[in-house]
Amino acid sequence: MGLLYADDLIHVVGRGETVYSISRFYSVSADDLMRANKITDPSRLQAGSRLIIPSSAETAVSGVQALTDYRVVRGDTLFSIARTNGISLQTLLDINKFSSSHILRVGEVIKIPGRQSGNSSAVYSMRWPVTAKDIAYMTGQMGVVVEGEHNESVRSLTQGQVISAGPWRKFGRVVIVETTAGYLYMYGGCESLSVNVGDRISPGTEVGKLGINTVSNKPQLFFMVFRSDTPIDPALAPRT
Repeated sequence: MGLLYADDLIHVVGRGETVYSISRFYSVSADDLMRANKITDPSRLQAGSRLIIPSSAETAVSGVQALTDYRVVRGDTLFSIARTNGISLQTLLDINKFSSSHILRVGEVIKIPGRQSGNSSAVYSMRWPVTAKDIAYMTGQMGVVVEGEHNESVRSLTQGQVISAGPWRKFGRVVIVETTAGYLYMYGGCESLSVNVGDRISPGTEVGKLGINTVSNKPQLFFMVFRSDTPIDPALAPRT
């Protein structure tokens, strides 16, 4: 897992990591990652190397957009769904991480712009790191922005070990907790931190105090969950 620095987003390569796995974790293309670090042969990546993460990894902060589920019906196409929702076809593909050759299936559930509906009360009633006043999915990333109260406690949803704690540019101060099951929980947007790298924590432990997002000027937590470099919908992530 990478280390976080104030001026640049730097990843320290761990044993077994590849250019592809690192690019997936930060939601940047492998080509952009290689170009930023002048890598010509990805097979020669060595553990302990420090990689600069391209600035495109930060775009999710300013691209916050509420998303909701849509179940595909007979006759739907990607183009017709995009047009109905007033977005481009490429935006719809990006939101759902589809390739241009993706074929829709009747009954398939995809993400479209809009407020959570139908099950929104269930989502808001779930346990979140802060008391949720508003929840929105990040455009292009399987993460959420949870609006709370300035300076309220940001609490861990799980037990685990703190593997990173520090500033991360537009995400403010960030804590990353690794569970024994291999999940990584990222709590960003903190104004101050209450834990240190190496700390073992329990569900409900305060990891920091919620700060103000300088883009929206609101107290917002950036919350993401990963497992094996794959983003997990935070609403579906374990809470133990």
